[in-house]
Amino acid sequence: MARPAKHDAKLSDFLGPRYWPTWLGYGFIWCIARLPFAWQMAIGRALGLLSYKIARSRRHICEVNIALCFPELSASEQQKLVRDTFISNGIGVMEIGLAWCRNPEDFRDRVTATGLENLVAAQAQGRGVLLVSAHFSTIEFVGCLMSLLHPFDVTYRYHKNPLFDTLMKRGRQRHYGAVIERKEVRHALRRLKEGHVVWYAADQDYGAKYSVFVDFFGIKAATITATQKFASFNNSPVIFLSHYRNPDNASYHLYFSEPLPNFPTGDEHVDARRINELIEEAIVREPAQYIWLHRRFKSRPPGMPNLYRRQPVDPSKSESQ
Repeated sequence: MARPAKHDAKLSDFLGPRYWPTWLGYGFIWCIARLPFAWQMAIGRALGLLSYKIARSRRHICEVNIALCFPELSASEQQKLVRDTFISNGIGVMEIGLAWCRNPEDFRDRVTATGLENLVAAQAQGRGVLLVSAHFSTIEFVGCLMSLLHPFDVTYRYHKNPLFDTLMKRGRQRHYGAVIERKEVRHALRRLKEGHVVWYAADQDYGAKYSVFVDFFGIKAATITATQKFASFNNSPVIFLSHYRNPDNASYHLYFSEPLPNFPTGDEHVDARRINELIEEAIVREPAQYIWLHRRFKSRPPGMPNLYRRQPVDPSKSESQ
């Protein structure tokens, strides 16, 4: 596995043939980002449909997740949601190009925010703010748009391709006060102590070591406990952010909650479940925009089966009582 790119990595460090496919992909995104917005959305939709047809492994993961989380849907309804998810993610790829390669001012008229005053008031308390969200396909572009409304820091996870990691980091550094790798815990805590807003997505499976198993759409899911630990460090207010691409596929809406009352409680399971409930509520509003392509249920409680093996999924039998 490739080592993560150094913080001071230069693009000239990645001129060897092994990086040419990455450069080609980035060049494609850079060029597409210059096209009219409507064209980009159409290309994203086509890319999503193509991925739906050929990315069988990812489609299987998506199908399992949706079958588990939406058992009330018929088979045809579930399959439509899978297809719509791929379309949304294809559009999200186009939005990455906009976020990394364009000036966010070009899109100021495309963003509307509800509850921004909650974030402003919370930061005025001087204890920093933990802004919690989930991985929707809009996440990259919404971050770019949000930088027009309020300054904030962002956390991220190293990519195993060091060139892609460098391009990603540079693209984000254009908009955010600090770009903090998820293992740089002290850096994140320091920024909170200094009174900054730190944006943190709390829905990925980092393994049982860093998590507790609590319900996510009725399925036991490894849910990270770092959210509670970050919030308790400086008694920072916690605000939940939900964000969506509007039905016109041409504008975006951000929703900032009021600070979560009595959070954290000190009970890791109660606090983790509270965050999952907020994420569930956000997903139900626009389920196709959530990134169902990642293995949300990768880690399992002791003795529980792997849910992603290629076999029929019966949600009613997925958890032992």
